[in-house]
Amino acid sequence: MKAIITLFFALFITATALGHTKEVKVATTMAPVTLEITVAKKASSTQEIARLYLDKNSRVKKSLKFVTKNNRAKMA
Repeated sequence: MKAIITLFFALFITATALGHTKEVKVATTMAPVTLEITVAKKASSTQEIARLYLDKNSRVKKSLKFVTKNNRAKMA
């Protein structure tokens, strides 16, 4: 009996909560947007040489790679 009353009460609360919702319309305004892009070119007479690595993190991996005594192979 208690379960039936609880179920009825839950359904009644849910139905009343769903019945009180109203759809509210909001007035929107449109604003014009302009996009301005300026590109500045810098003329330089010096040429720089850049190294090309196959892996983008090669400098980091090279600096993190270190060898300790514990890394060596041990004889059994």
